[in-house]
Amino acid sequence: MVSSIGVTTCPRGQPGQPSPEVHWAQCRAAGRQKGLGLLYSALVRPRPEYCEQLRAPQGEKDLRVATTCPEEGNKDAERAMAVTILVWVLQQLILNVRVVGDERDEARRDHSSFPGLGSRFGIGSTMEGWSPSEENIIYRVLVSLIPPYGHAFLPELCNPGETPERNFRIRVQLVCTCKTEQLVGDMLCFIHHDEEEQRRNQGPSLLQTVCTGSYLDVQKTACRFHQLVKACWVVLPHSRRWRLTMLPCNRSCKFKMARAEEEIIIEIMLGVQQGNSDIFLSSQASEALFTPSTTWTSSCAVAEAKFFERLARRAPDGSFHLRCLQLCARILVGTGFSEYALKTVVMHLLNTTPLSGWHRTHFLLRLDDIMRYLCHCLEEKRLDHFFFGNEKIPEEIVLPPALQRAEPFNLFQHLAQDPDAQAQAMREFTDMQDRLTRMLANDN
Repeated sequence: MVSSIGVTTCPRGQPGQPSPEVHWAQCRAAGRQKGLGLLYSALVRPRPEYCEQLRAPQGEKDLRVATTCPEEGNKDAERAMAVTILVWVLQQLILNVRVVGDERDEARRDHSSFPGLGSRFGIGSTMEGWSPSEENIIYRVLVSLIPPYGHAFLPELCNPGETPERNFRIRVQLVCTCKTEQLVGDMLCFIHHDEEEQRRNQGPSLLQTVCTGSYLDVQKTACRFHQLVKACWVVLPHSRRWRLTMLPCNRSCKFKMARAEEEIIIEIMLGVQQGNSDIFLSSQASEALFTPSTTWTSSCAVAEAKFFERLARRAPDGSFHLRCLQLCARILVGTGFSEYALKTVVMHLLNTTPLSGWHRTHFLLRLDDIMRYLCHCLEEKRLDHFFFGNEKIPEEIVLPPALQRAEPFNLFQHLAQDPDAQAQAMREFTDMQDRLTRMLANDN
């Protein structure tokens, strides 16, 4: 049973986050690291610090410290600084305090006409530290949405009985707030007050702004979020140094931040947390050719980021697990294999192989393990999803009970259903092996 997300839901805290001074000291240290061999020098430097929840500076002084620490020429630190600035913009959206002039009343109205913003998480290959390329890097952030005052989110399966449970709709329900009106000032109960009075005092409800029927609409929510970020950005002093350009995207919010010759692309995914778990119903499109605008897909991206964050804390010096993943991701180019399938293979191996075995001295052995594991999965036409029904998930990662009890989900189901697709995959795997062998030989 999927639980509702009610009006009393609060975003989870972010304990253990580093101070801005410590964060930028880590960035500077990462920038001073030297290459670890010809083979690895061409790879993108991993960024394990991004595995942690993004921490927004708590004030202007805090922001000045965070944005002046990076050393000149340290591109990793400069890019991280830009991401931090955008996260601070998100913080201002949460607080609704960075609006001027006639927009103040509009900001007050947004309390009920747009979902609240909760925790922010760095997700994806760049934030996890294994992006296969230095070109066209996209920094991805997932921002959790919480129901505004007088509303509740009720997730519903698009197809009841679907296995696994992956596609949801989020029904928005108005909640009586008569008993709490005095605590929140002039916010009126949407159920028991006249509609005209509501429009004069607090603006429309969520159902009238970013919903289609009774369901939260991904595209309308993303569009409104674009507008909020744009309105907030122009009043920041950093807008004089960085130019923010909105990029077209229907189901997420994409921005390009640029100054001089530096360009950074940031994609913000929106999501609704499932209970207190690390699984979110996200704005990301499903695997279907067409995804309705009211469909929110179950995403394990935050749980995956926490998995790599846990490894970053526990891995000994010289651990090369991210380098292995980077190198293997590079040989996927031009094949039908997805980076997600490869990532799943490596996560299974990381969960069963002691971290000491991922030291740089065992680099070639671990590469061989990855290729052998992938080959076995292709022959068996089965690659189990890392989280569905996996009894060996680390305790720090919280999964919904339904996902814990689910049968393992086969990512290679299409190969089991199509012999021609499996034959093609085996040919591509052979090409990948040859490519990896040449790459290793050329760098020796």
